[in-house]
Amino acid sequence: MNSTLFGVLAIAVYVAAAFTLVRSLRENDRPAEEMTVARRLQPLTLGWLAAVSHGLALIRSVQTNDGLNLSFLSAMSLVAWIIVAILLLTALARPVDKLGMVVFPMAALVLLLKIGVPESVHTIKDLSWPLTIHIVVSMLAYSFLNIAAFQAALLAFQDWRLRSHHTDLLLRSLPPLQTMESLLFQLIAAGFVFLSVSLLTGFIFLEDMFAQHLAHKTILSILAWLLFAVLLIGRARYGWRGTMAIRWTLGGFISLMLAYFGSKMVLEWILNRA
Repeated sequence: MNSTLFGVLAIAVYVAAAFTLVRSLRENDRPAEEMTVARRLQPLTLGWLAAVSHGLALIRSVQTNDGLNLSFLSAMSLVAWIIVAILLLTALARPVDKLGMVVFPMAALVLLLKIGVPESVHTIKDLSWPLTIHIVVSMLAYSFLNIAAFQAALLAFQDWRLRSHHTDLLLRSLPPLQTMESLLFQLIAAGFVFLSVSLLTGFIFLEDMFAQHLAHKTILSILAWLLFAVLLIGRARYGWRGTMAIRWTLGGFISLMLAYFGSKMVLEWILNRA
């Protein structure tokens, strides 16, 4: 099977996993004895199958004879796979599986764009170990903070529904608000550590982080780091939570998204530069 077939298979299974998660919301109202272990694990099992297919597609599309292909959609696909993997691993110990209703369709959409939209190949030929560390840590930082942004959006929905005294299937399936906030800050803390290492390795191993083609990415990444740093300090010293935490999380993630992929899209698709 080539990368396209693996990609199509992954898309189908991602959609099936998201569908089973949505369907499970109704089944949460059933008595616990009616919910078999297999039924509870079905969405995550499908998620793992989709992630394996996605990974096989990546091996055949990102790894080329000329080097590592990190063109815009290839990089997006790789990051989407990392986000899915982090979600699935976290779901083994934390109640974050409902985020799959957003993460799985997002990964399917990225794969669909990767398969359907032609783009130029941008390879990294001389992949030294310092550059490899920088790339891997940067992707982990973005992935953790991406999941944190999804968690913040879900927390905002939960808080809004509770304040309006409305309950629905999704709200009843979520953990308590305090648990959701705790999970949010755990994700932010992990992402912040990786983002700090990413910036540090960039300044150490890259020649000029403020070169013309990197300056906007560096400035936006530093801005994101500052926003998350302020948020974590505010949480530790002043107990920031709720709307305050949600706004700072989304603001930091938007800055990071523009740094990582906004600049990459402009360089490759508009300016036609690697």
